[in-house]
Amino acid sequence: MAARRLREGRGLGGGGSARARHPEVGGGGGDRVTPCEQSHPPGPMCIIFFKFDPRPVSKNAYRLILAANRDEFYHRPSKLADFWGNNNEILSGLDMEEGREGGTWLGISTRGKLAALTNYLQPRLDRDARGRGELVAHFLTTDVDSLTYLKKVSAEGHLYNGFNLIAADLSTEKGDVICYYGNRGEPEPVVLAPGTYGLSNALLETPWRKLCFGKRLFLEAVERSQALPKDVLVAQLLDVLNNEEAQLPDPAIEDQGREYVQPILSKYAAVCVRCPDYGTRTNTIILVDADGHVTFTERSMLDKDPSLWETRTHEFRLQS
Repeated sequence: MAARRLREGRGLGGGGSARARHPEVGGGGGDRVTPCEQSHPPGPMCIIFFKFDPRPVSKNAYRLILAANRDEFYHRPSKLADFWGNNNEILSGLDMEEGREGGTWLGISTRGKLAALTNYLQPRLDRDARGRGELVAHFLTTDVDSLTYLKKVSAEGHLYNGFNLIAADLSTEKGDVICYYGNRGEPEPVVLAPGTYGLSNALLETPWRKLCFGKRLFLEAVERSQALPKDVLVAQLLDVLNNEEAQLPDPAIEDQGREYVQPILSKYAAVCVRCPDYGTRTNTIILVDADGHVTFTERSMLDKDPSLWETRTHEFRLQS
């Protein structure tokens, strides 16, 4: 399993060109009180785009292309993505918030298990609800298949605040299976047909304007994927994830988030959320090719500083 890293930011080699591709906005804020300081979404807000084709016709095509943002308070402690678990077979970042240690929002294992979580935007949270980050971690460490696992989760969905959960079994021999469940939607999980999907903080494929806009940019990159060197494809997908153009007006977000989302709507309505102390702090790209070779690239904010980032890439082959 190979890994490499690159840093970008003030005073770091290569920072100029990297910042030109991914401009960072916000940071200090001074004495000015911004809408982002007045209010924040309740808990981490993320966005995920993914395309999967278990049996690609071309040998050069990818079985899975996934691009995801994690939006969170900059001060919330977490670990950068690395291998953990039995035999170091699971690759993910980890939440280190007191009482939530060990949870995660996105991960993949060498056995071909993949899971990703987004929160469902709701005006008020139940502070006594179970931590949603455990849902991904539990799946990655279990031997249960994705559909069976989501059925079990659906029976306990009422114990959590709103969430969406993607769970997948990636197998070069048997074919890939990707399932979805949201505890604010249908009571049973579904097996997804091959295709391209977007997921934000409503149910799967809910046409929020920022989701539709980001999905269109994602598809433009994906359609060129077979002709692009892998590092160029990753760079283009990172560009998609760092787009800060607010997609307004969006009555669907306003209706779901009500008065809680209003103060930050101009920032929250973009694929990349950038506020002084809250916003997009992790970009993740996962590529799985026809032979089961996985490339996992994570670009993470360092030291709570939106101008300072580190990119790490891990590569391995699925054992399934």
